Amino acid sequence: MIIVAPPLHTVPDWHSNPPESPLLREWLLSEGSLTCLLRQLSDDLFDVQPVQQGWQQLREDECRALGEPSGTLGWVREVFLCGQHQPWVYARSVASRNALDSNGFDLASLGSRSLGELLFSDQAFVRGAFELCSLPANAWPAALRTDNSGPAPLWARRSCFTRKDLKILVAEAFLPAFWQRLAQPAPAGVAN
Repeated sequence: MIIVAPPLHTVPDWHSNPPESPLLREWLLSEGSLTCLLRQLSDDLFDVQPVQQGWQQLREDECRALGEPSGTLGWVREVFLCGQHQPWVYARSVASRNALDSNGFDLASLGSRSLGELLFSDQAFVRGAFELCSLPANAWPAALRTDNSGPAPLWARRSCFTRKDLKILVAEAFLPAFWQRLAQPAPAGVAN
């Protein structure tokens, strides 16, 4: 979720306890495809806006989660998942170069397509347990710091999708515009 490696004191603590709010818990711990849920919530006005992608050294916490040695080179893909033309979720997906190369898996070609759709359409991928964090404002990705949403923490989740020896770590931070949309009343006949 972080565009560049933050100072050590702002590395996300992925061992946070779930929030008290049932609504937050429901979204953070939803096992299904987040892309599908966002599509429904946005009345099919959903798109993926790439922020950046490329080869870079993975963060220490990412290396640990992937079972890779410190300093591993990997593919990093950062996007906004947008509903109704607003960024609702900031996602950072990473995988080691060796795992991608040995499995012939090409994350670079996704462009503005959803990685979630790809992962959920391939029955061979198994999702691991969720890790949660309350991302403080000083650890927000640079792409979010222009948002005037205030210093409240962002709730985020991550999990590892595994297919044989390929592991893809997907982290997702729920942005203020997403929670604002949930607070709006649903049109008649539509469930929020």
